[in-house]
Amino acid sequence: MYAYDAFDHAFVQDRANEFREQVARRLAGALTEDEFKPLRLMNGLYLQLHAYMLRVAIPYGTLSADQMRRLALIARRWDRGYGHFTTRQNIQFNWPALVDVPDILDSLAEVEMHAIQPSGNCIRNVTADPFSGAAADEIEDSRVWAEIIRQWSTLHPEFAFLPRKFKIAVTGAEADRTAVKFHDIGLRMRRNAEGEVGFEVIVGGGQGRTPIVGVTIREFLPKQHLLSYLEAVLRTYNLLGRRDNLYKARIKILVAETGAAVFTEAVEAEWERIRGGALTLPQDEIHRIEAHFAPPLLVAALADGGYAAARLQSPDFAAWCRSNLFTHRIPGHAVVTISLKPAGGIPGDATAEQMEAVADLADRYARGEIRVTHEQNLVLPHVRESNLFAVWQALVAADLGTANVGLISDIIACPGLDYCNLANARAIPVAQRISRHFADPALVEEIGPITLNISGCINACGHHHAGHIGILGVDKHGEEFYQITLGGAADDDAAIGQILGPSVPYDGVVEAVDTIIQTYRAVRQTDERFIDTVRRTGINPFKEALYADR
Repeated sequence: MYAYDAFDHAFVQDRANEFREQVARRLAGALTEDEFKPLRLMNGLYLQLHAYMLRVAIPYGTLSADQMRRLALIARRWDRGYGHFTTRQNIQFNWPALVDVPDILDSLAEVEMHAIQPSGNCIRNVTADPFSGAAADEIEDSRVWAEIIRQWSTLHPEFAFLPRKFKIAVTGAEADRTAVKFHDIGLRMRRNAEGEVGFEVIVGGGQGRTPIVGVTIREFLPKQHLLSYLEAVLRTYNLLGRRDNLYKARIKILVAETGAAVFTEAVEAEWERIRGGALTLPQDEIHRIEAHFAPPLLVAALADGGYAAARLQSPDFAAWCRSNLFTHRIPGHAVVTISLKPAGGIPGDATAEQMEAVADLADRYARGEIRVTHEQNLVLPHVRESNLFAVWQALVAADLGTANVGLISDIIACPGLDYCNLANARAIPVAQRISRHFADPALVEEIGPITLNISGCINACGHHHAGHIGILGVDKHGEEFYQITLGGAADDDAAIGQILGPSVPYDGVVEAVDTIIQTYRAVRQTDERFIDTVRRTGINPFKEALYADR
């Protein structure tokens, strides 16, 4: 992973020192909350319903074991003993006292972490494939390019005050595990006819009040031109994007209103003007960054007899292997996803003790490296098959051994009305009730692959638009109701879910989801996934079943 140089260390510490002075002025009353707001947002600090919330940047979701231990220390010393991993591959602390935030930032700086640009109208944390550098289907490690983008975008003077927040995702694999089509800019690594590696550039995706699937504006961009092309896109948006209407200020609205062809023409014209200049990436700089992400020296191994025997002897371990492992590029190894979604748990939450347990496992079995997924889970990217049973046993002991990755209880959920002052309804209790309802491992596995996403408001931090089943909390005269959508997807076949019908009350959400699942089980064809059934039948069978008695 990327290691700070002297410039990075000084930069992060200077920023922390600057914010310490700003906090002191706020505590002394020299700054009002309105005056303090833009300063704190630039340092990842939000004011939520009950307290401040600090969002810590985890660039492209990559952590060292020591950094994870530091997050655990912060949770224990300055918060309430836990942290919340987000869909942006960041972590949030929900209860820090304002007076303690400068000390937290200093503590983060000691392990090469910070809270710069995970909020505000700027280029936020660049996300990447959590299996980067390990996945068998990878063209190249997307974190290399996410790091290059991070260095270019951090405190970029031209893009520090964009019309609205701006999100970029990069994937280097054949399968999209980063939801690139739901980002302001999505980058997919491709090979052209000559075998050269470059980028497909997708622009104008997003969720929220107006969900839109992004469009491809360039089929192939040579790698050395990545930054100049991104600069052209951002300049076009910064110039033409609306600033008079908060709800129409995202690049997705600009692309939709101008039309993809007109927008592309404007970007290409700007790129033609600036390409070939200082933003052209020198090969030696690419190599310098690549060196930080050199894959570990793993030796291919034959199928491990002990691993196979353990799967036969332990049905629970076998179930975990089926759902939580992904094919590694080196035979005899696996990518391990650690579910942060136990039955009745809060999606994305991890206690300080659990963070420390994961850090210890990473050091012992995974080359000291951890990843965060946009589904709010954690990953150990490089684990030998011979160690998988020991890893699973340790995870079970830490209440992290749930075998549900990619299944119905692997729920994405935003903090909702329990924390967020923008929310209309609770999301966490709904997720907890659904996960308890589908707590039977045999039933969950029989239902098969499915995504269920919950948002507490139209801002869609829970990605409900992109869930196979999406649940959106709405306010009806002071009561919590929930709108249900079907058919969304965040992968290669990205789609926005269709609304089934009238929203259902809080007490009816679990029953509604159960009805949808029972309908699926009744109408699906042999080995047909939920999303494929919905695409084949449309939403009518589910709508009729859900509203039959209403």
